[in-house]
Amino acid sequence: MVRRTDTRQRMLDTAAELFHTQGYHATGLNQLISVGGAPKGSLYFHFPGGKEQLAAEAIAVSSAQLCEVLKQLVVRAPDAATGIESVVNALAQSLLDSDFQRGCPLATVALDVASESELIRKSCADGYRSWHDALADYLVRQGLSADRAADLTTVVLASIEGGLLLAKTKKDIAPLRAIAVHLRTTIEREVG
Repeated sequence: MVRRTDTRQRMLDTAAELFHTQGYHATGLNQLISVGGAPKGSLYFHFPGGKEQLAAEAIAVSSAQLCEVLKQLVVRAPDAATGIESVVNALAQSLLDSDFQRGCPLATVALDVASESELIRKSCADGYRSWHDALADYLVRQGLSADRAADLTTVVLASIEGGLLLAKTKKDIAPLRAIAVHLRTTIEREVG
């Protein structure tokens, strides 16, 4: 017997993956139900706000998962430059492993629908904010002032997002490799 929460979680996991790789508009309700192995009526039972609510919650799940990965990668690194480089390398590897289907778990949906849905835009903004806060806090612990860490983290995230988009479009991780080298140099100079 499948518990109610199992079906809901399966739908969230399925939605997170499909929205990540296909975007919001390209992912249909029937596909979400079919791939998630859910009964037909379960979508609106678990997500009364429909696809929009499911997307916002799936984005929150994806954001939290990646935030934990980011935190683990930087904490394990011997220094800040290596920590940020390991984040870029992990995202590049994920892109390679997925045959360039899995870039940023938020960008595809954010570009697809954030201007149409305040709920989804807010979920994406909250996700980016959680990543920013995690990396900025890490850089503060490495010796930067809070203001400088916040600014540098914005540059890091914007560089990574742009690199993921270029790499996905080119089907080549060279842009991410170039960003990793540049960010390493920048962070070594900033943190010392």
